[in-house]
Amino acid sequence: MTPGKFAMWAFIASDGMGFAGLFAAYAATRAHSEWWPNPGAHGVLNVDLTALNTFILICSSVTMVFALKACRENDRGGTSKWLLATILGGSCFLGVQVFEYHQLITVHGIKPWTDPFTQTFYSLTCYHGMHVLSGVVYLSCIFVNSLRGKYHAGNSMPIEIVGLFWHFVDLVWILLFTFVYLFEPLEAAAH
Repeated sequence: MTPGKFAMWAFIASDGMGFAGLFAAYAATRAHSEWWPNPGAHGVLNVDLTALNTFILICSSVTMVFALKACRENDRGGTSKWLLATILGGSCFLGVQVFEYHQLITVHGIKPWTDPFTQTFYSLTCYHGMHVLSGVVYLSCIFVNSLRGKYHAGNSMPIEIVGLFWHFVDLVWILLFTFVYLFEPLEAAAH
């Protein structure tokens, strides 16, 4: 294991604890709230749009795998193409998230301080969104270096390292989407 790869794993472990804390706060707040909305209910969250956004993010993980594979095969054009596809997937994800926030705030009047649900929802999704944004910036730097021909079969570690971060961000989103967007309140599920 290279020092860079070890450092990324250490960062992911510590960052995972930050996400775990936010998920724990979400679970505790939800468990002790007298009221919690059904995420799929009209006017709360657009589950269908977010499911599509989740699919886009998952596809960007696949393109990240293809970028690393192309690099290890000395396919410079393929490496750059798949890195760009990953960047576009992450950027699209962020665009949809901004659109969702805009709809929630301006159309439905659901602001971050409205109630315990919105406080935890915006905290979790914004924290994750900042990770996606930093991942897109990180990937863009790797992409520029890829265009300059810095990566090849003998030097693919930087692409593997950014891939570790990107897959972590995607995995966290899958958990977030499942717990925040898909789980109904117990009272609603019982009916």
